Amino acid sequence: MRVETSQKPIVHVVDDDVSMRNALAGLFDSVGLQTETYHTANDFLSAKLTNRPGCIVLDVRLPDMNGLEFQGRLTQIGVGIPVVMMTGFGDIPMSVSAMKLGAVDFLPKPFRDQDMLDAVMAAIERDKQRRAIDNNVSQIRKRFETLTPREQEVMSHVTAGKMNKQVAGDLGISEITVKIHRGAAMHKMGARTYAELVRMADALSLDRHKIGR
Repeated sequence: MRVETSQKPIVHVVDDDVSMRNALAGLFDSVGLQTETYHTANDFLSAKLTNRPGCIVLDVRLPDMNGLEFQGRLTQIGVGIPVVMMTGFGDIPMSVSAMKLGAVDFLPKPFRDQDMLDAVMAAIERDKQRRAIDNNVSQIRKRFETLTPREQEVMSHVTAGKMNKQVAGDLGISEITVKIHRGAAMHKMGARTYAELVRMADALSLDRHKIGR
């Protein structure tokens, strides 16, 4: 089944072998995936990426850096696109290290077309899930920013498991005031239950010692 044009994920192929780049582009096109190709790692790192799901298919050995160095650079610049490694003879130890750093899969050359397609589709699915989580956290953060400083403080304390009375003592306010701010925070955050509010706080990784200071 082909992917709708407006929703086509992008496979970024990074390989200094032009015949491999062209072969992979043709393979991915046959199943409706858009492909962007790059001769070196720096070609990819300097490119303007579109905000669409996808993955990177990378030769573990490139002219300018190896796969581990490339993964490190991706982490440094905040690119979370999943990576599928292609390896040659003798590169297995490096590939295992790459897997530990987050690579989705590694395929020894020569590989079967279906194995590559399976690895790429798994990587794209992971990227879709990552994007959904990132979008959800972004929405939660926007709601949190609508809270007053005091509401943020109260939310921070109550989601740490403290009772209203404890929060009141910590903040130097009345228990009734804590309840009012807690209710306002739940309303603005769209939390229907206390447990849901706690999950939102965990998603935001709230620093419960610094908020409000």
